[in-house]
Amino acid sequence: MTSKATLFTAAFVFVSALAPLAAQDSSSASAKTCGRTAAPYVELLNPKTLREVQALYKRLIDAEDVKNLNTVREIVWNSPSALFVAKTATAAEGNWAGFWGYEVVVQHIHDISEGPFRIDPDYARVKTVGLTKDVAETYAPVHITVAYAGQTPVPKPFLMIVDWIRTPDGWKMATDIALPIPPPPTQSK
Repeated sequence: MTSKATLFTAAFVFVSALAPLAAQDSSSASAKTCGRTAAPYVELLNPKTLREVQALYKRLIDAEDVKNLNTVREIVWNSPSALFVAKTATAAEGNWAGFWGYEVVVQHIHDISEGPFRIDPDYARVKTVGLTKDVAETYAPVHITVAYAGQTPVPKPFLMIVDWIRTPDGWKMATDIALPIPPPPTQSK
């Protein structure tokens, strides 16, 4: 009987200790819904780091454009979690897919850039922000010219979102997602 009473007492103390935290969370949630202003945004990375990551983005694009796979290898995160979202070789593969892992990512970048290939970012609109002190994200409107998988090599608009992770070896590209921008709908008269 004593062990049940001790367990009950321990559970009561634990729940009692959590009650103020739960109340604080709910009051903070209601503060947000009551129209109170949230704290001002504070950039998580200093301007120098953001410029460094943005320069690394440019270095990646330049390396891809001139087919410098060694530089691409240096920049891609050497992890099974590295992700590259891009066109597949055939429509049967899904037409677009995620390519996972360091070797797979580097190989797919190589395969895409074997023929005519070029990425032209609108650098005036490229923006890099800190998501955490060790994760940054680059948003880049681009035009990609590629002949991979039977495409006609004409510039097409994309939005490129690149996530970066800080590693002991510096910033690395963890995720590269190129989203094709569909043409605007035609206006009927």
